[in-house]
Formats: sequence, structure tokens, C-alpha cells
Amino acid sequence: MAQKPCIPKGTRDFSPVEMAKRNYIFNTIRDVYHLYGFQQIETPAMETLGTLMGKYGEEGDKLLFKIQNSGDYFSGLTDEELLSRNAAKLACKFCEKGLRYDLTVPFARYVVMHREEITFPFKRYQIQPVWRADRPQKGRYREFYQCDADVVGSDSLLNEVELMQIVDTVFSRFGVRVCIKINNRKILTGIAEIIGEADKIVDITVAIDKLDKIGLENVNAELCEKGISQEAIERLQPIILLSGNNEEKLATLKEVLAASPTGIKGVEETEYILSTLKSQQMNNPIELDLTLARGLNYYTGAIFEVKALDVQIGSITGGGRYDNLTGVFGLSGVSGVGISFGADRIFDVLNQLDLYPKEAVNGTRLLFINFGEREAAFAMQVLRQVRAAGIRAELFPDSSKMKKQMSYANAKAIPFVALVGENELNEGKVTLKNMESGEQQLLSPEELVERLG
Repeated sequence: MAQKPCIPKGTRDFSPVEMAKRNYIFNTIRDVYHLYGFQQIETPAMETLGTLMGKYGEEGDKLLFKIQNSGDYFSGLTDEELLSRNAAKLACKFCEKGLRYDLTVPFARYVVMHREEITFPFKRYQIQPVWRADRPQKGRYREFYQCDADVVGSDSLLNEVELMQIVDTVFSRFGVRVCIKINNRKILTGIAEIIGEADKIVDITVAIDKLDKIGLENVNAELCEKGISQEAIERLQPIILLSGNNEEKLATLKEVLAASPTGIKGVEETEYILSTLKSQQMNNPIELDLTLARGLNYYTGAIFEVKALDVQIGSITGGGRYDNLTGVFGLSGVSGVGISFGADRIFDVLNQLDLYPKEAVNGTRLLFINFGEREAAFAMQVLRQVRAAGIRAELFPDSSKMKKQMSYANAKAIPFVALVGENELNEGKVTLKNMESGEQQLLSPEELVERLG
């Protein structure tokens, strides 16, 4: 018996209807990026492990899909190394490449390699799949698309403001109510300093970033496991659970972080972004959230995350400022800030809320029924006019029974059917049937185009 076909866990097939929905998402995001002057690039699906490793922290490195070398990858290995069964060490010997984990690190590599061709500040967007060896679960996939926009070569906080406007515009166009959450890694660094654990900043941010997933008790347990003192953990509690509106939180932070120049700098940056956005008539709320840490090590300033308000799902957009990501590739001092829309999660949100416009997901609008050779020849002439007017239309290829052809129209949710029989041929016209109402009209080709145009 033939083996039943399957796909890897954490991946999905997409039907024509689903692809129409996904393209609606991509096109909406792409159109907004263009409005703000961003240009598109693409990078390879695989990068060298030298490019990828060490950029996402220890946890991120574990989630990299590594690509086995072709040829005799056992050459150069000793029996002792093979028998050690050290998976991580052997993977380094077997693999020189990996699938990209995100689009930001490949973008940094791109900037360094093409710096002579780039005009700074460089505003690029990229819509491509990424891969993570994560545990598949609802809203989390091993293969998924990101829709990134980044600005590199500018320190101005107006870039952060503009990216938040892009987020607001995109979700307004989708009709999805969201909350945009903002924080600053400098604030988190300041907090680590004032609780006496400055050298544990990475452990602290990785732990508190999980607050909404695992709860305060488990976060505290993880902090304890990382060697952070009980006194420091207790001093951290009122800070990460800080309440009030944005202005009240900022006022409290100015007092709490007064002894940390880095922390105060983060407060000032956040205050500027929030006050500037306040004058821009945003459609969605923006909230200062001190539990937002975003686990990636390369963020150095403002960090963002977007939550859907009407659907239980993880972050659907995220990003932040990174001051010297290109430095690891030999180009120091290039600051950047970016966002990434999680297209697959947005797909799930729009599905759950049924927010796809009909015109975005509908395919063929008009099907010509095939009654025979002469009728099909006439239909093809009319088809040319219809398609020239931008109307999606097709001719059933076989002169099958009428029932089969009408079933095809119903299965594809085609709203109109064109009938060309002997009478229509004699008059040079078409009978147009509305599949929903059953209404029929005898129309000339020109009238048909006008009716459906």
C-alpha cells in the first residue's frame, strides 16, 4: 500500500481561496509600505550559519533549521566525534547553511554587502517566508511569512513614529482593532541597574517577555533559576506591574530611574514617540507596557508589539530599534529600526473575524457555458472584450452537460453565467444569468461589459 502523503508539522497548504485571502493581506501591507516610500528587496531562503548564529540569543539559535551539507559530510570527522553523539557539535560539522530565522539579520547582511549601491537612510520592505524549529501550536508555525519594513542609516525617532503610523494604517484598512504596545530596551536596562542586576539584563528581558504566556509566578521562578537574587526580584515586581495611563507611567519611571542615565534616556525617547503620535490622530490605542521585552538580543531602543483586541492570539506585529546590527558584518555605526507583520497570524485573525472584502477573495466573476464548437468560438470573441475591460472571466473548456457546468460555477462561487445558444448566436448577443437571484438578461457584448464593469 502506498504511503499516505503528508506535510511537516507546523506547515500548511493553501487553497485558491486561502491564497486570495493571503494576497489581500500582502497587497494591503505592500500598498501602505509604498505610501511611506519603502522599496522592496528579497534575500535567499538560506544563509550561511556564520550570518545567522549568535544574532538571536541562545534560545533563538536553538530554533534555527540547519541544512545538511551535500556530499561526504563525514569526511574530516573522527570516530570519537561520531560516537560522542553531541548533536550540537556534529551539526556544526555537518551544516554550513541554515534557513533564515527572520528577515532582519539577512537585511543587515544585505546592507553591508551592498552599501556602495545604497542611499541612506535606506527604507526597505521585504515579504518572504522564514523558518523556525519551534513547537507547532495554535498561531505558531514552523514556516510562516513576515512582512518587514526597516529604516537604516538614521537615528531620528521620527522613524519610530512613522512605523507606528504604518501599523495603525494597515490594521485600520483590515478593520482589525488592535492595541500597539511600546517599551524601550534602555528602560529595561535602567531597571536592571537599579535593582542591582545590570549584568543580568538579557535573562531579565527574556523572562519578563513571557509574562502574558506563563504568568508572574513562573516568570519569577525563571528569574530565580537564572541566579537573580530574591531581593532584586521583589524590587522588580512593582515596576513590571506598573499601572496607569502612559503619562502616569512615564512620570513614575522618571522618579524610579532617576539614578540611571540609560533608563532616563529610554524614558525620554518613549515620551517623544508617544507625544508625537498623540498629535497624529491614531485610530488604535498605543500603550506603554513595561512587560514588553521582545527576546531578541539585537534591540537597543524602542520596541513594539501589536495585539488584536477581538481575538485570542499572540503578537501579530513586532519590531524595534537596533543600533549596531550591521557591526557584526563589518559595518559599524549604522542604526536601524523596523517592524514585522506576522502575515500568518493576521490571516487567522481576519478569518476568525470574517473581515475579508468579497472583491478581495472572489475569483472568476463570469463563466461562459460551452454549448458546442460554434457557440464557444463566439464566446471566445466576447471573452476577449470582457477581459480587456478587466473583468475576470472564463469559458468552460468542454461542452459537457449543462448541470455539470452550472455545478462548476456554484463550486467556484462564480456570481454570473453567460449562455450562448443558437438564438443568442443569431442575434450576436449573450444571456447573462445572475446565479444568486436567477434573473436573466439578453445583452450585447458591449452591454455585458457595462453591466459587469
